[in-house]
Amino acid sequence: MMLEEIVELLEGKVIVNNGLDKNIEKVAASDLMSDVLAFGEEGSLLVTGLATPQCVRTAGVVGIPAVVIVRNRELMPETIKAAELSGVTLILTRFGMFETCGLLFQKGLKPLRKF
Repeated sequence: MMLEEIVELLEGKVIVNNGLDKNIEKVAASDLMSDVLAFGEEGSLLVTGLATPQCVRTAGVVGIPAVVIVRNRELMPETIKAAELSGVTLILTRFGMFETCGLLFQKGLKPLRKF
């Protein structure tokens, strides 16, 4: 599924746009960045409730092109700056973690096997 379609599905707001033309097949949903570092996969999507720069930096290290932050969390300016510097697309959705993952799963995105 194209990232642009994911934004539409999640009624998302793109905060930092580093390209919506990426194809996403797998999703990692976690608030534990140590798990994302250990089990994350390059090219997957990260769904998290964390609105800190750490979630964006972690995505950049793993090679995750986009982060969806759930529950319309207020973003710190440092989080936005981290996304701009790391090339990670940052998306905000009003949906909670459970509903976000359910919507993505319904559209055929797969969970990471190790998570």
